[in-house]
Amino acid sequence: MAQNRDGGNPFAESSELDNPFQDPAVIQHRPSPQYATLDVYNPFETREQPAPAYEPAPAPAPAPAPLPPPSAAPLQSSRKLSPTEPKNYGSYSTQVSAAAATAELLKKQEELNRKAEELDRRERELQHVALGGTATRQNNWPPLPSFCPVQPCFFQDISMEIPQEFQKTVSTMYYLWMCSTAALLLNFLACLASFCVDTNNGSGFGLSLLWVLLFTPCSFVCWYRPMYKAFRSDSSFNFFVFFFIFFAQDVLFVLQAIGIPGWGFSGWISALVVLKINTAVAVLMLLVALLFTGIAVLGIVMLKRIHSLYRRTGASFQKAQQEFAAGVFSNQAVRTAAANAAAGAAGNAFRGP
Repeated sequence: MAQNRDGGNPFAESSELDNPFQDPAVIQHRPSPQYATLDVYNPFETREQPAPAYEPAPAPAPAPAPLPPPSAAPLQSSRKLSPTEPKNYGSYSTQVSAAAATAELLKKQEELNRKAEELDRRERELQHVALGGTATRQNNWPPLPSFCPVQPCFFQDISMEIPQEFQKTVSTMYYLWMCSTAALLLNFLACLASFCVDTNNGSGFGLSLLWVLLFTPCSFVCWYRPMYKAFRSDSSFNFFVFFFIFFAQDVLFVLQAIGIPGWGFSGWISALVVLKINTAVAVLMLLVALLFTGIAVLGIVMLKRIHSLYRRTGASFQKAQQEFAAGVFSNQAVRTAAANAAAGAAGNAFRGP
């Protein structure tokens, strides 16, 4: 084996022919700027045209920095309404529908409240019936303290005993009775002041005291209680009693407002007479006369209103007669007296003259 030129080194390059990387076949396929690398080299494509020159891939563009969230203030400042530009509150149809829906809800709420009150009243009625009806109810009017020796004489509960459609009317009549009582008390004070400035008004002062003691309980028993019982049980007889007595009460209200001197009423005429004597007492009597006038007007209006309600209930005089007869014959004292009278008449007939 022949030795190499470099002193026995087998890997030393002796010549270009001895270097295997200098082979033309290898040099032909060596990468060059005119040809693409293996990343873009396709061996199956035709080699009619030289491969495109290698171009390095462009560097990716840096991601844009996130923008800060827009604040409300710049948006509001960027869009400002002009003084003449109207604000947009929604279409007209939307506003109308919203108002109609609100009105409908309010109407339903009022109806539910009325139904709740009616159910509450009926529940209390059932409770009283379960306890034995009117026999077990404890009287609550007049509202007297427990230490008072006189106990309440009547049971009154407008919200429980009176139907809902008549509660306002009954309450108004109750307030009318209270106002008439207060007017009689003020009338007594005015007549007392008039008697103090003029001793000739002694009769008026005495009658004013009598009217307070007489009219206060009698008006409650004679016309308010019949009206209360009439609406409570739809009683034609109580309606007729109320109409007859309350008509006389309205006439008395008118006389009180007129104020005839010497009758014990501080009406307009009495106040004008005392005006010549003492102005302060006359002013007090004029206030009482004004109160009497208002009570008289309200009494006439309520009489007409209750009469119209009575007509709509279908009541009649025949029904009142039937109720009266049934009430008389159902009374134990009346039946006992009638039986005793019949027995005495029969005994006298058998004994003969």
